[in-house]
Amino acid sequence: MNHYFTTDDITDLPDWLERGRALAQDPISLSHLGAGKTICLLFFNNSLRTRLSTQKAARNLGLEVMVMNVGSDGWNLEFEDGVRMDGGTAEHIREAAGVVAQYADLIGIRAFPGLKDREIDLQERVLKGFMEHSGIPVLNMESATAHPLQALADALTVDQFQIASGQAGQAIPSGGKVPKVVLSWAPHPRALPHAVPNSFLRIFRRMPVELVVTHPKGYELSSWAMGELKPTYDQQAALKDADFVYVKNWSSYSDYGKVLTEDPSWMMTADKLGHARFMHCLPVRRNVVVEDAVLDGSQTLIMEQAANRTVAASLALSHMLR
Repeated sequence: MNHYFTTDDITDLPDWLERGRALAQDPISLSHLGAGKTICLLFFNNSLRTRLSTQKAARNLGLEVMVMNVGSDGWNLEFEDGVRMDGGTAEHIREAAGVVAQYADLIGIRAFPGLKDREIDLQERVLKGFMEHSGIPVLNMESATAHPLQALADALTVDQFQIASGQAGQAIPSGGKVPKVVLSWAPHPRALPHAVPNSFLRIFRRMPVELVVTHPKGYELSSWAMGELKPTYDQQAALKDADFVYVKNWSSYSDYGKVLTEDPSWMMTADKLGHARFMHCLPVRRNVVVEDAVLDGSQTLIMEQAANRTVAASLALSHMLR
């Protein structure tokens, strides 16, 4: 069964990127794959890009689409076995997942972490519960620990705009310059999850790039995300000669879910960016995470990333349908 739970489900990344380039040119070329099949998209949390891009991708593949806002329209789910359900939960994941599988051939799920109990969030109870009890392929539309659709869109975007010999949009020739990609933390007034930086690092560790991570002390990410990478706490040094700068906030992992600092000096500015391309998953808080001059400038790739969300979802769904 082909789930798309993390970017680790991409067994051949160069092949996916190549097929992504083709799908960007002809989005309905695989419309036969989903003919006569239905996907049910379950949203436990808010969504704009993920909701719209996944619906569009599903329809491009010939799928019928059902959407439900579980957080407001569905029953509160129980995930523990053997419990007496006399509290706030009205339906067990075993029945909920089994019922959805009666109506759909694929399930897409978006369920954020609570950022209160790290061990519970790491269990990925919503996604893994549906994977275990539905018996049909499950698409991760952002979970407690991963956002593999965003990460694939980011990889597609860098692949599209790779810098080689000082020119964008070309493949790297033999012996050519390897693009430097920097993931930089930025301030934010709320505690945000680790899903986006986790998946970004997981996929870009497989890309032909020089990958650098920079953040204040206390914001170190998990070893699962970082691998052999070591962070630098000097943002200016990290940004030197960067080709792509991906800016994102996340809360502390060690002091789980906490905002340790809102240091405004970490905001991305045009001066810091230099000649690099700017990337962000959106939504973004202007003049907190990044200044207007960057977002409105010619070096921003945020719209290209958003466009590639449809391509990424198409690739993931086609993987699930094969």
